[in-house]
Amino acid sequence: MKAHDFDKKFDDSNEDILDALDLEKAIRPNQHQKRVNVDFPTWMVDSLDKEANRLGVTRQSLIKMWVADKLESRVHWSG
Repeated sequence: MKAHDFDKKFDDSNEDILDALDLEKAIRPNQHQKRVNVDFPTWMVDSLDKEANRLGVTRQSLIKMWVADKLESRVHWSG
């Protein structure tokens, strides 16, 4: 299927595009994990845990969400 045909099929809400995709080979670019160690003071860890608990997520997920949000806002703001 040509890209134009795929785009048209995608844009037409009445058509299902999943049959046109090979999900076994699907990848998400720039999504590889890389471990980073960060030391926080105890009061920050306690505050992070409290907020993570309030939102029902893990501390790691909260940190990832906040860092991603900040990075995305900087990219959109600066150009």
